[in-house]
Amino acid sequence: CRLPDCDCVWTDWIDVSYPNASDKNGGDYETFENILKKNSSWVCAKAENISCRAQKFPNTSIADLGQKVECDVNVGLICNNKDQQIGGIIPMPVCLNYEISICCTPNKPECLPTPSTTSTSTSTPSSTTSSVSTTTTSTTAPTPTAEVPPSSTTPPPFPTTTTTT
Repeated sequence: CRLPDCDCVWTDWIDVSYPNASDKNGGDYETFENILKKNSSWVCAKAENISCRAQKFPNTSIADLGQKVECDVNVGLICNNKDQQIGGIIPMPVCLNYEISICCTPNKPECLPTPSTTSTSTSTPSSTTSSVSTTTTSTTAPTPTAEVPPSSTTPPPFPTTTTTT
């Protein structure tokens, strides 16, 4: 159940990077990191969705532009000049200038997920580390021992679980 005031809100179109046609190792990098470098007051508590488009072709889907572009809700947009080929609407092997819009969760405590701790037990050998928000959970099971003959009264080992937050 979501609070009505916690629905994500779309930003205006953001364009903080411009591809340099003479730099084969350059490209267009509309990443969250670059947005923060250009505007330190920019806040997106949690990016829930992203929309990417070429600035000169706003009504053409990036899939139809014929360029290799990464449009990722966790990173932003990445386009490398070295990955581009001439063809279609692309006169040179250079990234077009892209812009992005991000749907951000409002930066309010009631809208942001609270860190939680989970633990898991298992009887097979494994080592797992996962990260949820600022919580890390590690589960380690003991190494199996040889089977005990039926005449023995020694109980089997119990799995151990260690949780760190």
